[in-house]
Amino acid sequence: MPEKMQGVYLTRHGGPDALEWREDIPVPAPAEGQVLVKVLAAGVNNTDINTRIGWYSSDVVGATEDVDDGTDVEEGGWGGAVDFPRIQGGDICGKVVSWGKGASEFELGARVTCQINIPRPTAENQFAYIALGSEVDGAFAQYCVLEQADIFDVSSSPLTDEEIAAIPCGFGTAFNLLSRSGVGEGQKVLVTGASGVVGLAAVQLASSLGASVSGIAAEEKVPAVKGAGAERVLPRTAGLPLDEFDAVVDVVGGAIWPNLIRATKPGGHYAVSGAIAGPIVEADLRDIYLRDITIHGCSFMSQQTFSALIELVNSGAIRPIIAKTYPLREIAKAQSDFQSKEHVGKLILIP
Repeated sequence: MPEKMQGVYLTRHGGPDALEWREDIPVPAPAEGQVLVKVLAAGVNNTDINTRIGWYSSDVVGATEDVDDGTDVEEGGWGGAVDFPRIQGGDICGKVVSWGKGASEFELGARVTCQINIPRPTAENQFAYIALGSEVDGAFAQYCVLEQADIFDVSSSPLTDEEIAAIPCGFGTAFNLLSRSGVGEGQKVLVTGASGVVGLAAVQLASSLGASVSGIAAEEKVPAVKGAGAERVLPRTAGLPLDEFDAVVDVVGGAIWPNLIRATKPGGHYAVSGAIAGPIVEADLRDIYLRDITIHGCSFMSQQTFSALIELVNSGAIRPIIAKTYPLREIAKAQSDFQSKEHVGKLILIP
């Protein structure tokens, strides 16, 4: 094994200049119960950008695109303060190249992936988790250390390395949203941000579960959203039907939020796992309690839920759309392209 590797350090909260390309990062050594994975592909996610700009801090109240690159926050990561320098990257496809003591369950060369939000339940908090690339180093380097108990074998999957790297955040988040809101056969589901990474995955997954899916997306993205399985695509600026959907899956938030609640059927479910259009919303509590709406905040995902998703991955039942790949050195360009929202599908970095 080499002693040094190439990768990207996040050195502080801020703009793209907070990302530092390095060729002298020590290759991490797996401790007891850990495996060393050679990263084959890594996904670009809004979560990595949000962490970089410190958006998760409660001091930030605007949309992701409105946050000043120079935002000065102290606790801008998923779990609060980020320990800099940090190797980000929550989406990973890699192969096992070595292991620590007691961690030889996976064969050398096995292709693996890992949840982005890794469950760490405690007696005090059953929903506790750590985020790969936020609390621990992630996939934006040539090698990454993971706990053996946290990884899943995808050697048998027909998906490419790039497609596997598109699964943990996008499809994992979408699958969790649908699972928590109980989506199943014959239900009506509304997906916001339906042309984005999570939204497009939610459309595909909900459709595969037998649901009737409506998405919200820009006009130019309608063919892609319908291609993923949506029966109807609503424009962002249009009003929403009242009391229509059994479940609303939201990754956008912002000013549309009250209409999303009113679009949910009495007794229905609203599930949220993102707020790129703005985290601060107005609510009429009567629209919630008089209509018995259940609200699900969805960041924690159990291993059982992710394992069910991996079964779909290994069977080839789902297939992410890959829009473009970049060398890892071009991470700033890839993140800029991601924020432009011009692409439909996943952007992938290759170390």
